Amino acid sequence: MLAPALAFGQADVPAQLQEIREAMRYVPDKALQQLQTLEPKARASGIATRAEFLMLYSNSLQATGDVQRGLAVADELIALGRQLRDNGALAKGLLARSYALYQLADLKGAHAAAFEAERVAFRTQDRTLHVHTLITAGQSYQEDGNYPAALPKLQEAVDLARRIEGNRLPLASALNALVFLYVNMRQFDKGWELQQESVTVAKSINSPGRVADALSMEYALGIESNQPQRARRALLEGLAVERKMGARQMIATTLVNLADSYLKEHDYVRALDYSNQSLKAAIDVRSTTDIATSRINLGQAYLGLGRIAEGKTQFEAGLAEYDKAGDKPELQAVLMEYGGALERAGDYKGAVEAYHRERALTNEMFAKQRQKDVLELQQKYDTEKKQRQIQALRQDNRVKSAELDNRRLQQRVWWLLAVVSALVAAIVGLLYRKVRTANAQLEVKNLELKQQSSLDPLTSLYNRRHFQEFMRGHATVERRVTGDDTVGALFLMDVDHFKNVNDTYGHAAGDAVLRMIAENLRVALRETDMIVRWGGEEFLAFLPAVSRQSVDEVARRILYTISSQSLQYQGITIPVNVSVGFAPFPLVPGDTPLSWERAVNLVDMALYLAKAHGRNRAYGVCGFANFSQTTMESIEQDLERAWRNGFVELSVVLGGPHGAPPPVETCGGSNVVPLKGGRRSKAR
Repeated sequence: MLAPALAFGQADVPAQLQEIREAMRYVPDKALQQLQTLEPKARASGIATRAEFLMLYSNSLQATGDVQRGLAVADELIALGRQLRDNGALAKGLLARSYALYQLADLKGAHAAAFEAERVAFRTQDRTLHVHTLITAGQSYQEDGNYPAALPKLQEAVDLARRIEGNRLPLASALNALVFLYVNMRQFDKGWELQQESVTVAKSINSPGRVADALSMEYALGIESNQPQRARRALLEGLAVERKMGARQMIATTLVNLADSYLKEHDYVRALDYSNQSLKAAIDVRSTTDIATSRINLGQAYLGLGRIAEGKTQFEAGLAEYDKAGDKPELQAVLMEYGGALERAGDYKGAVEAYHRERALTNEMFAKQRQKDVLELQQKYDTEKKQRQIQALRQDNRVKSAELDNRRLQQRVWWLLAVVSALVAAIVGLLYRKVRTANAQLEVKNLELKQQSSLDPLTSLYNRRHFQEFMRGHATVERRVTGDDTVGALFLMDVDHFKNVNDTYGHAAGDAVLRMIAENLRVALRETDMIVRWGGEEFLAFLPAVSRQSVDEVARRILYTISSQSLQYQGITIPVNVSVGFAPFPLVPGDTPLSWERAVNLVDMALYLAKAHGRNRAYGVCGFANFSQTTMESIEQDLERAWRNGFVELSVVLGGPHGAPPPVETCGGSNVVPLKGGRRSKAR
């Protein structure tokens, strides 16, 4: 990839920088050595050469893992561009800063720098710079999920790159970026059409690195469009090119993808081989992300081969890497994969523990998001409050002005006192009506704000905060007489295989599933029952009054109502099932009723039993037995063990096929229902 040392030393600085630019993308460590050798000459050159050097130097530092130094060099270039009022240097510095902030997980700062770089670059005549800033701006919109804004940016970059004569490198970059956007938008036909041109352009410029980039994108397109064999051929062809180049970082990433492709086909022997290769390569280039992913792939391969202890060790090491990086969304997804892999391997206890860890992380992320929403709502309320205060001051000023006018009239024209009094009365009446109208409007606004704060915007169901406030304000339901045939009831529902719906059909389909379930729950339950979107794909229903004998029937009705409906989405039929945990409320172990929080926790544990034992079913906590021989804390630590030991009475409602009512086993029978093992999909 790099010119021979003799030729490199004899070439002028701009030519050497041009050679380094292409090499830096694929062998950044060697490019960094060349740049450090060239630094004295480059810094003594003119502004254009100096700016090019500083941008390449910053990018090379970032690519070799020294992101903070790379950011410092980018800021040096920005300061130089502003000092000399050189828009080309300033735009390149902003691009380098955007790349560094992206690696530091500061997406907001990275995108702001990218958009400013685009504005500044178009003040120059450098078309190649125009293309690079358009690509970076389009990718920034893409990372925000704003595909309608990203698409015209990347299309403009491709069109502009086609008009550049004598240099097809910008066109190769623009085509690659646009194909990736089509993959995200799931417009695979357009992606394949453009991919052919991308490969042709990469081969025409005789750049192995660009060919490897194009093949890597072909793999992504093949995987997302459900063409795994085509995707793997692209990976293997790309790996051969990368090894010939010595592009160690690209090799590590490609090996990770190869291991993942074999995992998808349950070929655990080959997956284990490629995972070991990718781990070694990732450690060699000190790529934290590839190290973590390689260990997760190793864990899945070991578990698939039945080597559970080794699989757990590798999974935990990978989880530790994600935790160290603070990537909580990725950590949450990996925990779900961990639980599914343990479930398929037959380690149900480990699977439940993994699901509990994922649930705890989900609750933590939900709490942070809720805090952010509350702050935004408070800010909106404060703004509206200030506006109301301003309106009130204006109104007060108008009233005072009217009073002053009235006094002047009284002093000047005493004989018109009666007329003036009538006029003042009319004005006061008008003002009073305006004040009443303003107060009524304010009350309506306050009611709207209260409703918005208590409803989930997607499903129009009550949200978690509203339910918590309701239960705190109605603590008497926890002290209901236990012998009464009328009880309350709690039902916690989780959509089965919801992650598969999002991954296969997109998040819009997932939202449609949640809305459909919300409508079906309104049909299955009464108007007096409280239905809550508990968080993510979970729903909670609180029935304030129901016959104790009909609690199981309600669970059966929920399962039947939801499974009897299928979602029609873009011509595709998506079957929908839920798993349910439920219990009468209040629950009274011994003589003391449980708080609603602990009751919900038990229902949540029953839900996990339903998930672990097959999904499309409901597990209900009916009551407690032999409570003097155990404790509530012991039951909460392991509900399944307490059930098997005869301390907890459970009801099991099995979901039936679509359109058929599910069978039911009630608490009237044995309190231990034999568990069925077997492998199930990891997606919830």
